[in-house]
Amino acid sequence: MSADIPHETGPFALGLLLRQAHWRAAAVMTEAVRPLGIELRHFAVLVVLVDRGATVQRDLAAATGSDKAGIMRVVDDLERMGLAVRRAVPGDRRVRAVELTAQGRELFDAAQVAAEPFAERLVAHFEPGEAELLKDLLTRFAYPGESPSSHSID
Repeated sequence: MSADIPHETGPFALGLLLRQAHWRAAAVMTEAVRPLGIELRHFAVLVVLVDRGATVQRDLAAATGSDKAGIMRVVDDLERMGLAVRRAVPGDRRVRAVELTAQGRELFDAAQVAAEPFAERLVAHFEPGEAELLKDLLTRFAYPGESPSSHSID
């Protein structure tokens, strides 16, 4: 075992490991999308829009773990890049739904292709089936009591 691996067994061990795993995955996936001219925070919004279609900013913030100001900045960036547009929601003048543009969908598809070797690198040391097991466990951990199909992240 490496001297750098924490040996924490207390109540915070799982949280600390999840945080470290998040940092590693975020660093690798940031490297994957950087050549496309976007950041991981932009890609996170694109993922939600591809999955859900037009989505109000409040729901985008919740889905990506952003605050109201942060999601507004990301959507501003996406609009400036021509990847998304805001549209009025019928019946509520104050609410705007964010919608992916054709260019946004193309970039999302390109990012998926670009990210594949990076994603494989993240789990290269796993035994067969372990990556799927980890994904299943994390999905159940993140969404307790919900059906796995309602939160597909493929």
